[in-house]
Amino acid sequence: MNKKAKGIGLLSGGLDSALACLVLRDAGAEVECLHFFTGFCVTGHNSRVGRTQRPIANHALQVAAEIGVPVDLVDVSEEYLPMVLNPRFGYGRNMNPCMDCRVFMLKKARERMEQVDADFVFTGEVLGQRPKSQVKSALRAVEKAAGLEGRLLRPLSAGMLPPTDVELSGAVDRKKLLSITGRGRKRQIKLAAQYGLTAYAQPAGGCCFLTDKAYSKKFKDVIKHERPENLSVEDVFILGVGRHFRLSPRLKVVVGRDEVENNFLDHYADDHWSGGVLGFAGPRAIVLGEANDRQWREIAAIVARYSDGKREPMLDVEFKKGDRVKLFTVPPATGDELERLRV
Repeated sequence: MNKKAKGIGLLSGGLDSALACLVLRDAGAEVECLHFFTGFCVTGHNSRVGRTQRPIANHALQVAAEIGVPVDLVDVSEEYLPMVLNPRFGYGRNMNPCMDCRVFMLKKARERMEQVDADFVFTGEVLGQRPKSQVKSALRAVEKAAGLEGRLLRPLSAGMLPPTDVELSGAVDRKKLLSITGRGRKRQIKLAAQYGLTAYAQPAGGCCFLTDKAYSKKFKDVIKHERPENLSVEDVFILGVGRHFRLSPRLKVVVGRDEVENNFLDHYADDHWSGGVLGFAGPRAIVLGEANDRQWREIAAIVARYSDGKREPMLDVEFKKGDRVKLFTVPPATGDELERLRV
């Protein structure tokens, strides 16, 4: 018997990437997948902060288990950040470097393909589904930049694209591949029902913080005030937690929005000044940078404003770092003061 063509796929846990696996198997290929943790993934972030007890890549794991596809979870966050800071193809509407992200992941998939002697790489991309990164010219540019010309198969739209090497050789039956185009997902949802696929993440977007307007504003603020080479994955991870207020180019305070975020921010108490209001329930806050006395009082007033004592004329706010303690008695900040400093 002839050996089956083997493909390495990118499995997000969404509908399209799951269908790509199923369609390829029907077309005679063997498939295995990779799922990447970039540090900007909303699901992974929620798991780490404590909003869910599920595994970091829950949808990818659930989909892989349902359709019987092996998947390897790969943490690429340290390598991914430099790409986000300097994208070759630029950003989308916010800070999302979608084309560069795709190239990055496809290069990783190409490396795995070469390591395991597979024949091609595949994705769940659909022609025309995204206005910048999934038009024909962009798909070609990404394929070339990833070093996968002739070896990158997009089974959901294959009939609308030039055939790949495995299609030309007959190792993958091109007649069983699809010709889906456009932004609608009615056909994919119908296919999912036919396959009995249920575990996929709902196709509603928002899986990456870099597409979020509020997060992107905070990210731009960090890039503006910090040297990019000094940024760590931890620095950008904190951008997804709490309310952020900038007091100077080198000073910022992060204020928790709920109990989950307060508990998470407490993990940073050993390395940063951390505090809250005395005598009233309220947020935890961490101070990133060094403050003078005036700035300390501004920080204390911000924290006071979000406590249950915000209608009191004066509140005591305590900050600690190791054995050191700072105590301030201040009036809660006004709405105008908050907006002036809010990132």
